[in-house]
Amino acid sequence: MPTAPHADTAFRAGLDAVRAVEPRIAELIGQELTAQRESLKLIASENYASPATLLAMGNWLSDKYAEGTVGRRFYAGCQQVDGVEAIAAEHARELFGADHAYVQPHSGIDANLVAFWAVLAQRVEAPALRRLEARHVNDLGEADWEALRQELGGQRMLGMSLDAGGHLTHGFRPNISGKMFHQRSYGTDPATGLLDYAALRETAREFRPLIIVGGYSAYPRRVDFAKLREIADEVGATLLVDMAHFAGLVAGKVFTGDFDPVPHAQIVTTTTHKSLRGPRGGMVLCDDSLAEHVDRGCPMVLGGPLPHVMAAKAVALAEARTPAFAGYAQRVVDNARALADGLLRRGARLVTGGTDNHIVLVDVSAHGLTGRQAEAALLDAGIVTNRNAVPQDPNGAWYTSGIRLGTPALTTRGLGTDEMDEIAELITTVLTSTDPGASKARYTLDADVVAKVAGRASDLLGAHPLYPEITL
Repeated sequence: MPTAPHADTAFRAGLDAVRAVEPRIAELIGQELTAQRESLKLIASENYASPATLLAMGNWLSDKYAEGTVGRRFYAGCQQVDGVEAIAAEHARELFGADHAYVQPHSGIDANLVAFWAVLAQRVEAPALRRLEARHVNDLGEADWEALRQELGGQRMLGMSLDAGGHLTHGFRPNISGKMFHQRSYGTDPATGLLDYAALRETAREFRPLIIVGGYSAYPRRVDFAKLREIADEVGATLLVDMAHFAGLVAGKVFTGDFDPVPHAQIVTTTTHKSLRGPRGGMVLCDDSLAEHVDRGCPMVLGGPLPHVMAAKAVALAEARTPAFAGYAQRVVDNARALADGLLRRGARLVTGGTDNHIVLVDVSAHGLTGRQAEAALLDAGIVTNRNAVPQDPNGAWYTSGIRLGTPALTTRGLGTDEMDEIAELITTVLTSTDPGASKARYTLDADVVAKVAGRASDLLGAHPLYPEITL
């Protein structure tokens, strides 16, 4: 992580200002830093942003309304915001080799909504307006508008199933995407846990979706995006890839060729945190044919952009364009493989038998545990993970049968492959020492085991301090 020599003074001054107004909030901010320093963080969707990125969010850019896009705002006085957004978009285009970048989305869900509606605008709305010889939806009469609304709401989406590693925003009913689209899922081979491209193609041919969504939140392997584009083209679908989890591996040129989604998908969404190590936020990349539709994200589905977060995105994207970040991205994958290998040697059951990316998905039912029990027992010992469903999970999405591990955060702290092997030992010790009760949530774990594992975890973290230049 890039260091900031004067960050300590800046953060101290900031906390003092907060403390003068609401000391309880200042206290909680300090406690969060302490908690992060003292936790062996293996949550795949979390990381540590640099001090420069964090500081870029805490300033008076937060005070500005800036609906619209660069040079086309609905508010006056946006010259500085225009500059911030243009710089962030420039870094995104150069980093990922994209035709166009839209850096306003507040989150990954927002980025996906912008992308979905951009495709609907391009593929459904624009042809309807041409057919009806109208320039804008406001020019349509009630009958034509109602017919277009029905057409927009009747489209189909094909995405990865949740238990195979997909995400709620890929057309599932609890999320708004499932209420927008008629959705069907593709999955993995039951024998190997690997993505079943042949079955995906067969489903696409039968279902004929408008959008095929690639990407995942809990699939520990690479995806062949060239093959997905081939399937999408065959059925006339737009390929949309959600690379929120592995954007840092694309940015760091670990995923290239057929495994880099940007050259193959018409539109790509991502978060800017996770493996990309920036602020919490979203982003959309697309080819030129979709650019005008993507740029209408606000007010189409977004509220006003957050200029201070766009500034932080620009800083993080600039960091990601350095050779140091490429080295970091490779170490993330090396560490995940070392962690997976260490777990396998100690008898763990891993979904797909290993990993090609930053994710290791452990099936804890081999230890007689639910994911919720394993998550809680590991947390007792200072190891932070999250429970996650596995393919054909009998325990459902709440209790689950798995835990998801990820290496971006600990790699940022400087831990390497030797430490990952030791972490595999600590995880195995907790899982094999946890006694499941009759409840799917309760368990028993001996206090001596907790103390031993937590002590060793603390030693590992102490050797790799978090934000060492900050002494709050």
